Amino acid sequence: MKPSTFGPAEAFHLLKRVQFGVHPAEVDLAVREGLDNTLERLLSQQPESAEFQSTDQALRTTALATGNIQDLKIWWLVRMLTSANPLREKLALGWHNHFATSHAKVQSVPFMLAQNELFRTHAWGEFPALLHAVARDPAMLIWLDGNANRKRHPNENFAREVMELFTLGIGHYSEHDIQEAARAFSGWHLRDKAFWFNATQHDATPKTIFGHTGNYIGSEVLDLCLAQPACAQFLAGRLLRTFVTDRPTQSQLATTSQLITQHRYHIAPVLRTIFRDEEFFAAPQRQAMIKSPLDYVLGLLRPLGEQIHWRRVTTVLANLGQDLFEPPSVKGWEGGRHWIQSTSLILRWNFATEFLTSQQIAKVNTEAFSSLSEVADAELWCLGGTPEPQVHAALQQEWQNTTSADSSHATIQRLQFLVALPEYQLM
Repeated sequence: MKPSTFGPAEAFHLLKRVQFGVHPAEVDLAVREGLDNTLERLLSQQPESAEFQSTDQALRTTALATGNIQDLKIWWLVRMLTSANPLREKLALGWHNHFATSHAKVQSVPFMLAQNELFRTHAWGEFPALLHAVARDPAMLIWLDGNANRKRHPNENFAREVMELFTLGIGHYSEHDIQEAARAFSGWHLRDKAFWFNATQHDATPKTIFGHTGNYIGSEVLDLCLAQPACAQFLAGRLLRTFVTDRPTQSQLATTSQLITQHRYHIAPVLRTIFRDEEFFAAPQRQAMIKSPLDYVLGLLRPLGEQIHWRRVTTVLANLGQDLFEPPSVKGWEGGRHWIQSTSLILRWNFATEFLTSQQIAKVNTEAFSSLSEVADAELWCLGGTPEPQVHAALQQEWQNTTSADSSHATIQRLQFLVALPEYQLM
């Protein structure tokens, strides 16, 4: 059921979940458009500005020319912050985390770029097409040792991750299923920088997987995984943890799983239904997720940052635990409470303080925030609504204390107070 109202609080809640950071003007636009039109815009390809296209091409060319992964990180960060298609970028990150692949092993900027473009191309499309494309992706073939999977010595790495991390989850397959699937993927190799089916190293004998016997090849194993009932629920968990809650309930999993099956794994209509349902906007879902380092850092830079020193930003993100193109393991970033520890909290506050009080990271444009002179407006923009009474009282006191002829200085002081609140770590 669609929510009865879609005002600034609802618009802010939606936008902070589907993009990296929110500018007050974007909230105003969403309210004017209404929920349905906003979702239509977010879930359809929007034209990029000439400035964006020029910058994007220059950064891409630089990354390919230098072969430096830091340059590729900068290219993607600029896209995340400035693209007219923010949800596509957030989905690309979600798939990067789902099919976690690290440059630390791949050691190829072109391959990591190609995989990233793959995630963007299929961002809100059909998951089966994405799964099949990733299985033949050069970066993935290197990451999970495709060339080591040979007829006489099957390598189980890819087969195991396909079932455990990409489609089904632990408990929905057997070790025998993995062993047989590995044989089906034998001969899926990389040659001349592209996927190559090496027939001489493929095990062409019958295999039994999920109780079915056939002379299966790798692509048929993927289809067998997609046909398992556990697959829709596994994917539902991924979408819910990305956009709705760190801890989805069984009811949420069941409902979203049914949507995925109903739409035959087409992601866009599933997300549209999730984002226009009143449950998405209900109180339990608001401020219910811990901000990732990207949400925290870009959440400040999007409305306030100018002349950003992107190489410094990549270092900050790596220190905070979210190093783009270099997830910590095949499981990706676990997120949720894993983002917040005593050390990481201090590092977050240090970043915010450095950003707001020096120009080492970026120039601060306080104009976007200076118009939010009322405590209630600041609470909406920074905290998603009215906080607990004691927090509200503290904010009111801070606003009184920082009344100054120098409005820019007062704004900086207020922002420092806001970002230090525990509530600011949530979204």
